[in-house]
Amino acid sequence: MKFLTATDRYIARLVLVPLVFTLLIAAMLLLLDKMRRLFDFVAAEGGPVSVVWRMLANLIPEYLSLGIPIGLLLGVLLAFRKLSLSSELDVFRAVGLGYGRLLRVPFIIAIILAGVNLALVGWIQPESRYAYERLGFELRSGALGASIKVGEFTSFGDDMTMRIESSRDEGRSLSGIFVRASNKNEDVITVTASEGQFLATDDPDTIILRLQDGRLVHDNKSYVSPRILNFSSHDLPIDLPKIEAFRDRGGKDREYTLPELVRIGTDANISQDERNSSRASFHFRIVEVVMMLLMPLLAVALAIPPKRSTSALGVFLSIIIIVTYHKINQYGEDVGALGYIDPIIALWGPFILFSGMILWMFYTVSYVPGGQPIGALERFFAKSGSFLKGMMSIGRKRQIHNS
Repeated sequence: MKFLTATDRYIARLVLVPLVFTLLIAAMLLLLDKMRRLFDFVAAEGGPVSVVWRMLANLIPEYLSLGIPIGLLLGVLLAFRKLSLSSELDVFRAVGLGYGRLLRVPFIIAIILAGVNLALVGWIQPESRYAYERLGFELRSGALGASIKVGEFTSFGDDMTMRIESSRDEGRSLSGIFVRASNKNEDVITVTASEGQFLATDDPDTIILRLQDGRLVHDNKSYVSPRILNFSSHDLPIDLPKIEAFRDRGGKDREYTLPELVRIGTDANISQDERNSSRASFHFRIVEVVMMLLMPLLAVALAIPPKRSTSALGVFLSIIIIVTYHKINQYGEDVGALGYIDPIIALWGPFILFSGMILWMFYTVSYVPGGQPIGALERFFAKSGSFLKGMMSIGRKRQIHNS
């Protein structure tokens, strides 16, 4: 783009590389942690492994909405930290490029990412969250065709019990089959077979279990003795249990889109608790997105260490600040949803305080000669480090003397 100079393109490269890597690493860590628990859950329910990947795919928008602000903050911070440590920042300022001019590209990136995040939390995440919950429901209810657990008794409703010794070819070939079924006429059928397989029918509520080389025992109270049948092949119809329909979207938190939250929050026919919850969720999402526009200013304020210092304290503090702010917003959302405090005060109050702190930090580093917004902390940690090094040195000398 013509309005971007060579300096802008250079800063863009410095920002985008750590931003992308930070976003990918954060998303991967969150997904890996969730993947382990999902594998345990799916295995316990006896479902297909493919559902794990479908559930993880539905969690990606939620994890991206968490990772984008962190990636933006660290991307800008690490870029300006590199410029500062290499003295390039001093050169830029010496030729008349102030922080406002150098932050042109970071602000463009921040606006784009804020728009992406707004789309995620406002429309995409509610739909994907609902799809994730639906997959969990279908897995628990058997709607996904959950496999029969090998070596265990599995019930199909109250009238049929089945046990399979082994399964091959992803469940297509079964062996060591035991089936016991009953009906309202007090007929009890017990079947054993060496092999079998499931076959689909035109009726989605019924499947066929084709058995081979087995024995069928049919018993009833009216029979003098059970009827026994040896067979080489026998088809046993199985009525699948009725599956309860999943609830409509919006039954849980984070499943309403932004327009839906506005409608619920302003509807006088809805209970006050629901209106408070909707308003709190709406303001929580908006305030998280708006705060992203101040991330470049916070990043610059924390990126520049004191002269003749390579301290990384700003990187450490940036993570603490953004996580703390996110947790405060979550608390404000909970308090606002309960009706203790108006959601506007509970969520925009901390935003104003954090915004004031960020603007003061940026003003200090930009317009105060030698200004260092975290200078006191830098000096404290520097003295603490020197003290610890001195204590360790004394300890080593004593060890040498004693030996």
